[in-house]
Amino acid sequence: MPMTVIILTNVQPKIRGDLTKWMQEISTGVYIGNFNSRVREQLWKRVTEGIGNGQVTMSYSSRNELGYDFETFRTNRVSIDYDGIPLVLSPILSNEENYLKQGYSNASKFHQIKKFSKIKPNSFKTEVSYVVFDFETTGLDSEKDQIIEIGAIRVEGTERSEFQIFISNNKQLPKNIVDLTGITDEMLRTEGLEIKTAMKEFSDFVKDSPLVGYNVDFDKSFIQNTNKKLNISSFDHHQFIDLLKFVKKEKMFLGNYKLQTALKAYEILEVVPHRALKDSKLVAELATKVNGFQNFLKKSLEK
Repeated sequence: MPMTVIILTNVQPKIRGDLTKWMQEISTGVYIGNFNSRVREQLWKRVTEGIGNGQVTMSYSSRNELGYDFETFRTNRVSIDYDGIPLVLSPILSNEENYLKQGYSNASKFHQIKKFSKIKPNSFKTEVSYVVFDFETTGLDSEKDQIIEIGAIRVEGTERSEFQIFISNNKQLPKNIVDLTGITDEMLRTEGLEIKTAMKEFSDFVKDSPLVGYNVDFDKSFIQNTNKKLNISSFDHHQFIDLLKFVKKEKMFLGNYKLQTALKAYEILEVVPHRALKDSKLVAELATKVNGFQNFLKKSLEK
């Protein structure tokens, strides 16, 4: 059964007595116990109804991002939900409120209100654009194998634009690649572009935006080796961001970190098709749900 911790301050002795029937007092006003949610709810109701002028905080196991949740009663901190994560909100007076509580005259307060109302939000930077991309290749060795499909999604606020291209291949595709991706030799022969042209078009689509991928080092190694073979410098100065690293920090106990597993962990239930554009769309959707990545974007705006 899940563990529960209750901390009391300035409460009546009768409340303490009720809690000791279910919990152990490990320090003054600090109680710990294991029981089901029904008992927990009844104890919380009993405490909050008879607490008088006291304060109480209760923390308990929960199936959310952090593994726990908490509730407070008559404290200066409250629990708020942020995308399934319980955060502590400590009310702090804003500069305006602090200023207006200093005992100034009504005329002075009116002047300050007008001054604060004229403050405009920062309008220099409102969003960070980035490109989510994925490659399909003939194998896993970036020195010997080659890119056969590029897919990408440009993200600019709520706007999305797509890029997809096949790359011609002078060798027969391995059967396992055909089975995995559905890409055939005929598709590459009739629709594929020469590799140098394809990389140039991809570069034109990306421009100077950061490149975001899932296990991006794999795709980056193909870019680097392709550039080396072609003697070009595309993407040499681009920032590569690996969404996998953020997922590992937020979901530390996954059985594995394959893209399909990560999608499921963030309640994206579609199957990874192993096609560059469709996979890019799934990774782009995943990026909107990974808090670490979103915080990274916010910090980028502040620079």
